Parts: sequence; C-alpha cells; structure tokens
Amino acid sequence: MHRVVRPALTLLVLLTALTGAVYPLLVTGIATSLFAHEARGSLVVASSGPIGSDLIGQSFREPDVFWGRPSAVNYDARSSGASNMGPLNHGLHEAVAARIATLRAADPEATLPVPADLVLASGSGLDPHISPAAARYQARRVARARGVSEVEVLALIEAHTEGRALGILGEPRVNVLRLNRALAGAP
Repeated sequence: MHRVVRPALTLLVLLTALTGAVYPLLVTGIATSLFAHEARGSLVVASSGPIGSDLIGQSFREPDVFWGRPSAVNYDARSSGASNMGPLNHGLHEAVAARIATLRAADPEATLPVPADLVLASGSGLDPHISPAAARYQARRVARARGVSEVEVLALIEAHTEGRALGILGEPRVNVLRLNRALAGAP
C-alpha cells in the first residue's frame, strides 16, 4: 500500500505545483510582455485615473454622447450573462418596445429603423461595441445636443470604426467609450 500512496502523493504535489503555479505564472508573464495593455485589463486612462475598459461597456444615457448596447447585468463584469429571454418571451418584447420608445423620444426626427444592437443586449451583457449603423443612427441626436455639425460627428464615427479582425473575422464595430472620449476631445 505504501508503494502506491507515496508516488501518488508525490505526483499530486508535483502536478499541483506545475499546473497551479508554474504554468499560470509563465502564461501571465508571456501575456504581460507581449500584450501588456490587454493583460492589464485594457484600461482607458484619463489624467484623473482609469475611467473604463476597452472590453467592458458602460451605461451612457446623456443626450450628447453615444449610447451602447443594453445590458442584462448593468455592465457588471462579476455577473456577466444574458437575460435568457427567448424571442417569444413577453418581457423581452416589452423591454425592446421600451428601448425603441426611449430612442425615438431622444430623436423624434429619426426615420431609419432602430438597429438591433441598440435594443437587444449581448450574450455577456458587457459588450463595449455597437455597429457603425447604430452609431450613425445616433449621430443627429449627438450633433444637435453638442451644437456641432452632423458631418463632424459622422467623421468621428468613421475614424473610430474598427474593421474585421484579421480582415475576415467578426463585423465592423465602434467602441462606445473611445468614441465618446473623442467627442469630448480627449485622446
């Protein structure tokens, strides 16, 4: 019995140290050296300190800034997740109708269909991006509230539109926090 237990315990301690300490430290070291910004949370920093992350959305509801996707978890990264409401759920229909009404009230002259990403939450509830169409939908409201031309706002949207990853993966997108900082004239 002793011949079996001792090697098993030795292997347990060795593998615990290897997979629980050595490997995580190695991967963290590589990530920090090769992808420092991402490994540290992709923080967006102002002169006053961190104001957000490129990876986690925030709730913007002022008329002079762009609004992001709704969040089922109020952008709380500790409890990310969707609402789990299916397309036949009455609560989802009510929530979408209320969001459309809010968008229409904020810009009554908007005649384009409301982009889906402005009324439907993402799977994680943390998505910091909207589609270029969703940003363009809001351009008139933001320009009017800021007292600038819509052409200027559209140019900012175009400048902050990120393409597909590696040219083929995903869809073009706009980071709402970065776009709102550009509106404010911050780097």
